[in-house]
Amino acid sequence: MRLLLVRHGQTPSNVRHLLDTAAPGPGLTELGERQAAALPAALAGEDIEAVYASTLVRAQLTAAPLAAARGLDVIVRDGIRELSAGDLEMLPGDSERGEQYMRIAFAWAAGETALRVPGAESGAEALARYDAVVAEAARSGAGTVAMVSHGAAIRTWTAARAGNVDVAFAAAHPLENTGVVVLEGSPSDGWKALTWAGATVAPAGDGGPTGEPVDPAGHAR
Repeated sequence: MRLLLVRHGQTPSNVRHLLDTAAPGPGLTELGERQAAALPAALAGEDIEAVYASTLVRAQLTAAPLAAARGLDVIVRDGIRELSAGDLEMLPGDSERGEQYMRIAFAWAAGETALRVPGAESGAEALARYDAVVAEAARSGAGTVAMVSHGAAIRTWTAARAGNVDVAFAAAHPLENTGVVVLEGSPSDGWKALTWAGATVAPAGDGGPTGEPVDPAGHAR
């Protein structure tokens, strides 16, 4: 299966750099609406057979133009919502406590899945819910599936599940609004990332992707 993980369009909380993860969440800014409207053209070369979105409003608003352009319904699933910030909710992502959020998320991707965001879910719980939606899509038989999800969730799940993406790469490459990560594979055979925000990702046999070390707080949400 070809899997397109699409970050939602810009929200007011993105502009303010806030950890805004609770449902139903904010809608889109005017720029976010334009970003969503541009998705059908941006993904015109993809033979998308199913469009999923998380239960957060911003994801559904972003998915709607793409689904409409393909004559599809948006399949809404809670499992691909953003990683819960728990006690860190609505803190600035670049604050001392806010940066804890992405440090924990990337620790999950590195295998420390028993860790828990204060007042929220563990890595095992977060990855399992995301895995469940991906597995559902794979069972559907669709050749190409687009899932409109969230920055931290996409980066963490991809670093955890794609054989050619590691934590250093995910930390060094924030995903902008409506940025797309394209993967290929299946739950049984594993996943490889083909492109990340339009740039080709090296195969695992070529040493994997590399990135300069950065503050793992990144620019998620």
